Amino acid sequence: MHPMTQLYRHGVYRFLLTRQWLILALIALVLIPTMVELGFWQLHRHEHKVAQNALITRNLKAKPVPVAGLTSPGHVVPRADYWRAVTATGTYDEKHEVVVRRRTAIDGSIGVHVLIPFDLKGGGTVMINRGWVPSAADQHAFPDVPAVPKGEVTVTGRLKADETTGASGIKDISDLPDRQVMLINSAQQAKLLSRPVLGGYIEQTGPEPKGDSPELIEAPDDSSIGPHMAYAVQWWLFAAGVPVGYVVLARREKRDRLAAAAEAAEQADAAEPEPAKA
Repeated sequence: MHPMTQLYRHGVYRFLLTRQWLILALIALVLIPTMVELGFWQLHRHEHKVAQNALITRNLKAKPVPVAGLTSPGHVVPRADYWRAVTATGTYDEKHEVVVRRRTAIDGSIGVHVLIPFDLKGGGTVMINRGWVPSAADQHAFPDVPAVPKGEVTVTGRLKADETTGASGIKDISDLPDRQVMLINSAQQAKLLSRPVLGGYIEQTGPEPKGDSPELIEAPDDSSIGPHMAYAVQWWLFAAGVPVGYVVLARREKRDRLAAAAEAAEQADAAEPEPAKA
């Protein structure tokens, strides 16, 4: 049978039923929903970031309220109150000040955060993160921390939730040098102080320390939304490109097979003997 006739008789796209092309079609069917799902995952991350930025902006700009009005001993600070501007009036308990290991400064330097109990004027204790100072040369030594103001003061800051995981697997303070911890956790501090401590802690913003030490912690960034939306669109374009790519490959295979059949036909025609002359 003539090669071209044979190709069309069996179907130009019959090759799509071969094992190789069936596997390729199966891979395409798996890739498409997977890429669509990855796109929605990135979209949800984008939406979460936008919502978080809105929460940060709203809470930072809100009128400061007394911290005791938002939290209490054993209270878990809800996400709606993260970064809420708060005030606290009372006195620092410098005797029980500790440092939180492995914390980063604005310039990326590794040091410690200074954590101190603050006895509220109306009763109760809240933990205050005074900011960052360099670590001591000897990791077992207590670093040089500027003294706190004496007497009654009013502190402003951002309400934060208790930390439950830190930069190290060390959670048992008995494994650490004296007056050093890995987490800012009110329950842990309540146990150390043997008295109730308000849930969460205050990230101090004022008054500003003399000599800029401890270094106050920067406000969270509420402007960046990250590349998640771009990634979502990228995944969806990839998903759309899979069937397009499949069709392109199939058409190219068809073209190559037609070209091969045409070449075979020419060779067959050339090989046929010429009809005998009468």
